[in-house]
Amino acid sequence: MEKLVEWLVGQVWSLGLVVFALGAGLFFSIMTRFLQIRYFKEMIKLLFEGKSSDSGVSSFQAFCMALAGRVGIGNIAGVATAIAFGGPGAVFWMWIMALLGGASAFIESTLAQVYKSKVGNEYRGGTPYFIEKGLKIKWFASLVAIVVTISYGFLLPGIQSSTIAVGFENTSGINKSITGVLLVVLLATIIFGGVKRIANVADKIVPFMAVGYVIVTFIILFANMKEVPSMFALIFSSAFGVNEAFGGIVGAAIAWGVKRAVFSNVAGVGEATYSSAAAEVSHPAKQGLVQAFSVYIDTIVVCTATALMILVTGMYSVTPEGKEPIVETMENVEAGPIYTQEAVDTVLPGFGSIFISIAIFFFAFTTLMAYYYIAETTLIYLDKKLKMQWLKTILKIVFLLMVYIGSVESASLLWALGDLGIGSMAWLNLIAILFLTKPALKVLKDYEVQRKAGKDPIFDPSKVEIDGADFWEEKYRELESEASEDKVSTGGPGTKIMQ
Repeated sequence: MEKLVEWLVGQVWSLGLVVFALGAGLFFSIMTRFLQIRYFKEMIKLLFEGKSSDSGVSSFQAFCMALAGRVGIGNIAGVATAIAFGGPGAVFWMWIMALLGGASAFIESTLAQVYKSKVGNEYRGGTPYFIEKGLKIKWFASLVAIVVTISYGFLLPGIQSSTIAVGFENTSGINKSITGVLLVVLLATIIFGGVKRIANVADKIVPFMAVGYVIVTFIILFANMKEVPSMFALIFSSAFGVNEAFGGIVGAAIAWGVKRAVFSNVAGVGEATYSSAAAEVSHPAKQGLVQAFSVYIDTIVVCTATALMILVTGMYSVTPEGKEPIVETMENVEAGPIYTQEAVDTVLPGFGSIFISIAIFFFAFTTLMAYYYIAETTLIYLDKKLKMQWLKTILKIVFLLMVYIGSVESASLLWALGDLGIGSMAWLNLIAILFLTKPALKVLKDYEVQRKAGKDPIFDPSKVEIDGADFWEEKYRELESEASEDKVSTGGPGTKIMQ
């Protein structure tokens, strides 16, 4: 079974996907004139704009839900793995993928907003929705929905719960099965409460965990201040093969840097499209910009924090796949959280294991919440066709079962299954958003035109000639009506001037 999965992962994560992910990010960056750089200040402003409603969550809550999915154990164990197999240069290529991925995140999240639907009293949307409404290819949309439901409901949860269980067992000797039971109980309390409860938990935990992690990183860097310049020199020289020791694995550095960046920030994979669609905004581009910013937080801030702690303290080894070790600072250690634990322990003895275990718990737990929400959203899309309401209950049970199994099973098979799920979704989602680049660019242009005119942008799909945006056709009429009422009651123009 494990060999079959590894073979499938090798096919999915071939050089083709690495080139495809980088190429798509570069293409979107050029087409949007590098909006991820031009609108950096605007991203932060939009993050705190808008409030939740009875049907949708606020921009900040959607941001936290997406970040809950992005910031997981890939930011700790995944970064360590990238360095172990690709060398320090893999960190540079993670940065490049994050920069280009910001544009991919904007495109996919904007499309999720444009083609979202109101199901019952909740906003739902994501890759299958915009494929059906934008591309008008229902079989492709159904295929994506099936792959996503299986990936997030079955393949991926075990990675997160396994890492939590291993971390607590190593730190405090807690039996994995006990951790598994506790995780199931906590998650059941949240996921049975619906999207609002998931959003309310995410917007409290995510900022706390990210800030705490960065603070510890600064402590580690400050204690090793003299090593910081040489550490950055090592990253850049290794990335391009200038460093003699790592010159022969430049290809591995690029492959592992891109692979783990995609696994971590999931830009272009479609993961953030589901939470993006749930946001209450007046224009789709607003949420697209917010989600572009979340890629920076995930990779440029959190992943970099892990990498710098490991590299500045020298707590890593490099063993390219199929080759003899180049660097063996830590012998006979499987690439993973222990590198980061040891890095923290060099400055704060005895604190590393405890801190990383707690960080892993928060990172992985919030990711599990996001995974369930995504799986439920794609199942709802399929259920619209299948008409079997009991499927949601089955999904909850299977999801919680996989969380428990992941807590007690071998991690290597779970990582392989996760890579298979992420890679499959990346191929499908990138193909879809490439074919839908034109409507996404129309939305961006409409946003820019209104913004330059001093308006708070309101989206009218008919104005930009976009078909299939049923939700927004009705929403625009509501927003126009509200603006008119505001104009009558205040005597003002009905729109507020952008600062």
